[in-house]
Amino acid sequence: MRPIALSMGDPAGIGPEIALKLVADPRCDVPVLIIGDAGVLTRARALSGLDVPIRVVASAQDCADTIGVAQILDETSLPEDLPWGQVDGRAGRAAYQYVAKGIELALSNQVAALVTAPINKEALRLGGFPYPGHTEILADLSGTGDYAMMMANDELRVVLVTIHQALRDAIDAVTTEAVSRTLRLTYDALRRSGIDAPRIAVAGLNPHAGENGLMGREDLDIIAPAVQEARVVGIDASGPWPADTVFLRARTGEFDAVIAQYHDQGLIPVKYLGLERGVNITIGLPFVRTSVDHGTAFDIAGKGVADHASLLTALEHARALAGLR
Repeated sequence: MRPIALSMGDPAGIGPEIALKLVADPRCDVPVLIIGDAGVLTRARALSGLDVPIRVVASAQDCADTIGVAQILDETSLPEDLPWGQVDGRAGRAAYQYVAKGIELALSNQVAALVTAPINKEALRLGGFPYPGHTEILADLSGTGDYAMMMANDELRVVLVTIHQALRDAIDAVTTEAVSRTLRLTYDALRRSGIDAPRIAVAGLNPHAGENGLMGREDLDIIAPAVQEARVVGIDASGPWPADTVFLRARTGEFDAVIAQYHDQGLIPVKYLGLERGVNITIGLPFVRTSVDHGTAFDIAGKGVADHASLLTALEHARALAGLR
């Protein structure tokens, strides 16, 4: 069985600790190949008190069908005094290397899917890689032009039209073409996940979805035409709906997913339901990629108290999307 790759994330954050806790969890029943730093992982094992064997492998092909063992591709040799919980360019550069290697393995079908532990954007920039987040790295290195971020838990699925942009810029980036592209990507992703006839709601940009133009015309002039275009080609899309109620309607079963126009509009309702239950899925890539719904948690890094529940959820989603049993 091909393993699921797990990029370790920022080595100064909680990524190494939750990676170990994941492979030690009896619910982790597929082989996991950690891409990271064996020295950092060993330090994380000591502080967490886990009795997890660490096995360095030379390639994805050397990863055994073994459960309960931290099998790792040792991609970096970070200094032992790299501090926990601090922004560091060395850690940001290493985090990029882990993701890049995971993308390489996924594109060459050496792994069944890629799961990513959290990175720190400031450390990434200090390391010489000014990407705004994982999603943009994944799209760039895989040559993907059309992609979107889906945040999901067992009650709600949300897909973003704009992702990591200042709100002033995000409003300008909400175009009919962008909404149409996000609708198509969402429809295809839901179909691949087993939903034969997805029902997709589109959130409005303005309060009350513009109130028929009284509170801005973007909903009438930009978003509504994209919804109509989707319906013409057979997608069960509706909206724009007022954003203050549409997520509740989806949560109670009226819709299978909600298209949100900007980052916080979509992520607040998902994260409010619990970080430990959320998962980030990049749709539109030529491989399966999922991630945790939280950051590097520098405030608790190195203390052995990090919760791996979101990472376990990300692994379960990756396993299902990759067709692994």
